[in-house]
Formats: sequence, C-alpha cells, structure tokens
Amino acid sequence: MGSAVTWNLPNALTVARLACVPVLAWLLTLDESWARDTAAIVFVAAAVTDFFDGAIARRRGITSRFGALADPIADKALIAVALLGLSIVGELPWWITVVILGREIGVTIVRFAVVRHGVIPASRGGKVKTVLQIVAIFLYLAIPPEVVADAWSALAAAVMIAAVVMTVITGIDYLRRAYAISRSASHES
Repeated sequence: MGSAVTWNLPNALTVARLACVPVLAWLLTLDESWARDTAAIVFVAAAVTDFFDGAIARRRGITSRFGALADPIADKALIAVALLGLSIVGELPWWITVVILGREIGVTIVRFAVVRHGVIPASRGGKVKTVLQIVAIFLYLAIPPEVVADAWSALAAAVMIAAVVMTVITGIDYLRRAYAISRSASHES
C-alpha cells in the first residue's frame, strides 16, 4: 500500500486523535463546567488533526497500512464517543446518535464486503457530512448545559439536523456505489 514506515507525521497525528477519544469520554462524564469546556477543546483539537494528517499525507505522498486502517477508526471513534456522551447526558436525542452511528457501522460493513471488488473513494458529500458532524458536535459541546433555548442551541440543533440529513444521503449514495461495484464485479467473473 506504499511506505512500510509506520511512524510518520500523519500517523502520529492519527495516534494523537485516538488518544483523545478516552480523554473526551472521561471529560463528558464529569459534571463540571471546566470539563465541558475542555471536552470542546479536546474535540476540536482532535478533529483538526484529521484535516492535517490527510493534508500532510497527500502533500508528501505518504501512505501506510497503519494509516489506512487507523485513520477512519480514529475518525469514527471520536464522533461516536462525542455523540454517545451527549446522548447519555441528555443533551442530544438518542435517535440522532442511532442514525449517525448506524450509518457509520453499515458503511463500514459494506466497505469490507466489497473491498475485494474495489475501493469506494470518499465523496465530496461524505466530506461535507463529516464537517457538519464536527461543527454540530462542537456547537453542542460549547453550549453550557444550563442553556437550552437560545440562538446558540438552535444553531447547534439546525447544524445537527443538516448533519443527519447528509449522513443519510451519503449512506444511501455509498450503498448505491457499493452495489454498482459488486454488480460490475459479478458480471466480469
């Protein structure tokens, strides 16, 4: 898959993002304002590493098996822990968490099922979905828990609904592309 060297800057950023996941989970369990503020900072810092690890890897032509496996795991773990934490503390409806995580699990299963026939590249819509999820989660984390009905929380809810809509649309698109690859492979054999 490319370089056999595992330790490079993009992979180090991915490992840092993975390390943020349990820290974020712990912070979300604490009922302290400093913990909530710190959770928002940790989440944004981890999300920013996703942008930089990809940009650096593309610019320098760095690939590795570790990065190909760990990067999407780190992304999904970060989003999952944030969504689960917000739902557990009652600030995000469970249906949103179930829809987003259900899509991610489903797409991951499909990805493994069709990988022998071809790779389904990330789509522009998938990138928009990820940005919307990150922004929405940040907005929820940045809302003090005692604030429930102001413009900030309305904005957070609106961005989260947009993220859910994009999550569903891109999930359907991914399934459509996976079906096309699988069908094409079955016609060739």
